[in-house]
Amino acid sequence: GWSVGWSEMAAAENPELQRFLREVDEITDIVEELKSDNPEIREKAFQKADEKLEKGCGGAEIVEGCRTKLNRTMINPNPSPTQSPNPPGKYGMESSKVNQEDFLKVLERDAEARRKRRMKSQKLANALKEKGNAAFNKGDYATAVQYYTDGLEKLRDFQALYTNRAQAYIKLGKYEEAITDCEWALKCNENCIKAYVHMGKANLSLKKYGEARQCYQKILEIDPNREKLVKEYTNLLELAQKQEQQEKEVVEEFERGNENITTANEVLKKLSSPNKIPLFYLGGVRLLTELMKECTEQTLFRTNSGFSIINDNEIIKRCLTSSMKEPFDVELCVSVLVLWQAISRGNEENQRLLITFSGTSEQLLDLLSCKESEIYKESLTLLSIYLTSEYGKNLLLCSLNLTRLMQILMGFMIYTEGAAGDAIEILTSLMPENKFKRHCRSDFAVNVLPSFESLLKNLKLVNKQVFPQCMSVIGSIASDKTISGQIAQSEEYWESCLIAIDEATLFVTEAEYRETLYTLLGLMVNLSIEQCCTIQAKAPAITERCIFLLSSTDGGILTRATGLLSHVLPQSVEAVENAVKAGTVKKMLRFIKAGGKTTTRYAAKVLAICSRSSEPAREEIVKCDKKFSGLRKLLCSDDELVVGNIALCLSNCFEIPGAATSLLKSDIVMTLLKHAGGDAKENCLQQNSAIALGKLCLAEPRHRAELRELNGLQILASCMKYIK
Repeated sequence: GWSVGWSEMAAAENPELQRFLREVDEITDIVEELKSDNPEIREKAFQKADEKLEKGCGGAEIVEGCRTKLNRTMINPNPSPTQSPNPPGKYGMESSKVNQEDFLKVLERDAEARRKRRMKSQKLANALKEKGNAAFNKGDYATAVQYYTDGLEKLRDFQALYTNRAQAYIKLGKYEEAITDCEWALKCNENCIKAYVHMGKANLSLKKYGEARQCYQKILEIDPNREKLVKEYTNLLELAQKQEQQEKEVVEEFERGNENITTANEVLKKLSSPNKIPLFYLGGVRLLTELMKECTEQTLFRTNSGFSIINDNEIIKRCLTSSMKEPFDVELCVSVLVLWQAISRGNEENQRLLITFSGTSEQLLDLLSCKESEIYKESLTLLSIYLTSEYGKNLLLCSLNLTRLMQILMGFMIYTEGAAGDAIEILTSLMPENKFKRHCRSDFAVNVLPSFESLLKNLKLVNKQVFPQCMSVIGSIASDKTISGQIAQSEEYWESCLIAIDEATLFVTEAEYRETLYTLLGLMVNLSIEQCCTIQAKAPAITERCIFLLSSTDGGILTRATGLLSHVLPQSVEAVENAVKAGTVKKMLRFIKAGGKTTTRYAAKVLAICSRSSEPAREEIVKCDKKFSGLRKLLCSDDELVVGNIALCLSNCFEIPGAATSLLKSDIVMTLLKHAGGDAKENCLQQNSAIALGKLCLAEPRHRAELRELNGLQILASCMKYIK
């Protein structure tokens, strides 16, 4: 059928597809030029059309991508009745405007008919592509190939169908067919990156390393920003070459009679014997481990079915999978784990085969969660070996159940020994990867968050040397918007945080508790940005803890407590009232005078929030900050967020009788006018300044005279829409 015929055409390097696409472009250009208002352009277009018709009358017509010979000499087989059977001039159009218009209409009708046929074909081909994609995603690659082939029968220049079919062919091990499809995709689009990717993979599978490397280099030529992608594929290519060289060396060493190689081969043969006593296999595994000293021995293990011999052994498998382990089971499990370490250390291909071997990834997580310290320690060591390279790390990310891994590793936070440190190092290494975050999105709140909440509620039991790092890991994964939303909406999470704060504040003078509290507050600050009902409900309780922490002498604790207040107060009127009653306004005024940049930013926002909804807060500001000296200084800050919030705070305070009058003979009008009419990046700065200026002039009419002198009435008038 079609698939075979098309492949034969590819083999012969037939340029028909490209010629067809060029013809379509040329005809489209001629049609556009015939419509031109410029007589010279129209005349040239008619000449081009005559030439094309003259060529076409040789009996060839382009039909949807291939040239078919037809016994036809005219584009219009039904001439107008007014047309002479033998019109003068070339095709009767050289001297007749009417004939020129007829030709244009015929050409347009022909182009429109082709366009409609192509749209119909495109629709059918797209539907078949989607069916092929669905079959591919289910792992039914043969069916996918058939759908893609059917789609190509409808539309022969559909690039995506070629690259998709090439990908399916690779899955089926039909590498030559995949390369042919990639070549056709490149005929459709010479810069098709997917075509070069799949062609590179197919060549790599055929061990055509030079051709594969050329494909990957071509990607970089097309798009220099794909350097990371090209590097990944180039690394795989180099690993394949390295693997081939290793296996060649094993054969050479075996033929030379290398003692280690010969002994390892004999041990593997003996271990493959079934129905021996457990002690027999224990001794064999330990001996084999001692022999795995160099890459050559590691490669022999791989090439002589070592993975199958060990992992399929019923006695070994029973020891690895049993939930209740006897002393001998523990000994054998530890020996197997140490063997896995020996064959994986520095050997990427062995790492791949081990982690992808049927059942190994689940077994490893089971062993990691085992209560026997010898077993979970060796399991942690094995995972750490994978993390020594980007390739090994990627193997873990692709092979393990990452939410379960995270859940297990967080369980180590209650251990006082080195296992807690090893666990946090693994988490810290994996967490920044986007693949990790994507994997955790669906079930983080169900499978991971409860474990973290349990740690927060039992702070006394937690290893406080590593727990701050654990919280940082949660903060890192919460940079994913979906996951941060799940955490913020968890009432149990916020309740756990409050319990942890209460526990930590009792011992905050102890360095380890101080670090825990500091990190926890940072996590709460970041997550409280979310606007949700859960935070609204918890805002009064969170505010209560923050107010208590504002009495701390620790600058870091003060800054983060203020930051947390600035996020939760806007979500609760009750929380604002409680904060004002507790003297928070006075503390914020003190912070903006003596605090650092971050503290000042948070304090300015707290003042803006409190003054907006609380008259006592406004009165407190007017009373404590005479003539707004402290706030006015901040209007000159280079931090636009600070200036915007201070302007908003001032506008709220101008509602207090006498507040605006106290600023007569100050530079407040000029300062606010500069910000209102400026070009700040933050729109809120201009708006808040305009509001403050308007309220200032409304509260004290004498400020209007100064505003008039500064020609600021027009700016004020344009900003009055912001004033309620």
